[in-house]
Amino acid sequence: MARWLAAGSLVAALVLGSLLVAGHLVAQTPSEPGTSDAPVHQVGVPRRRLLRAVPTVATPTRTATATRTATPRPTIPPTPTRTATPRPTATPRPTVTSTPTRTPTRTPSPTVPPGPGPTLGGCPVFPANNIWNARVDSAPVHARSADYINTIGAGRGLKADFGSGLWDGGPIGIPFVVVPASQAFVPVTFEYADESDPGPYPIPPNAPVEGGSGSSGDRHVLVLLQGQCKLYETWSSYPNGDGSWHAGSGALFGLTSNALRPDGWTSADAAGLPVLPGLVRYDEVASGAIRHAIRFTAQLTRRAYVWPARHFASSSTDPARPPMGQRFRLKAAFNTSGFSTQLRVILDAFKMYGLILADNGSNWYISGVPDERWNNDTLRALAQVHGSDFEAVDVSGMMVDSDSGQVR
Repeated sequence: MARWLAAGSLVAALVLGSLLVAGHLVAQTPSEPGTSDAPVHQVGVPRRRLLRAVPTVATPTRTATATRTATPRPTIPPTPTRTATPRPTATPRPTVTSTPTRTPTRTPSPTVPPGPGPTLGGCPVFPANNIWNARVDSAPVHARSADYINTIGAGRGLKADFGSGLWDGGPIGIPFVVVPASQAFVPVTFEYADESDPGPYPIPPNAPVEGGSGSSGDRHVLVLLQGQCKLYETWSSYPNGDGSWHAGSGALFGLTSNALRPDGWTSADAAGLPVLPGLVRYDEVASGAIRHAIRFTAQLTRRAYVWPARHFASSSTDPARPPMGQRFRLKAAFNTSGFSTQLRVILDAFKMYGLILADNGSNWYISGVPDERWNNDTLRALAQVHGSDFEAVDVSGMMVDSDSGQVR
């Protein structure tokens, strides 16, 4: 019996020794780099990114889970707000939008003969050397042109926000009235009195209101006082029973002066600019030439403004959004030959004098005066002109003084 026990102990010792040797050999066998008991994809990184991010070492680096750096965004320095005097770009580079122009066919530049600046009611609509009346067909393309165009809508067509007849019970466009020097002045109170020129204003009792008397929109009232050649404009304007008015804000502009509003002040427009000088008027188009920039709106703007604007109306600092006062022009290569005579006059003005971003609103809505002589079907053809047919321009080099609209 003792002999069997001794033999059994010997066998057990031999088996245990074999197991220890085998275990030692396994422990000395090197594993492949990066392997583990769990599958690699369980570290929480998609396989495609893991291949790009994880080096071939036994211990994965922290970049294996850094999914936020897979598509780096360019670092853009913060844009200062309320920049009344923008810094000119030293060497502007033309920027091509992602959407090409409608036609590559280059047409000759507009050949509008030199003439006097715009006039109305016997008054100049600002001096001839005012930025509103300055050509920008030779101005450099803005460095952020593509960003601005894409924000407003490269593929979106233009809309004439004016015409004949009625829409929603009111005339289509922003009306104005010319009154004689003898027009009585009436009291006007303002919601934003701290940025409004105090009354009284020479507003007649039957002054036309944008959108009609029952409108709930912007309700601009524009009054040009003859003799003194002063322009009175109000926004959100409501008449009182005693002949006085209440408005959201109001502004006075001397049409013989290049003076701008105080820096940081609004006007009847969000940009702190006058409204009337930027409107398309039928009589101008019928004369064959528009010799001033044209007002338009965009839905997304930046918390900033550039000369000659004085005010912003946004909380966003996104540098891809255009600031108030930004100037745009129709590209010289845009072919206007297929449009009506009236639209060619407007399109030529887009090329020579351009557009000024003046307020928040629908994208690429062009402002004008209601007139029963407009052909609305003709105006709808502006939808064939798209945002990609425009480019933003830098007019800072034309500025003489940040508090003046005068150009060099």
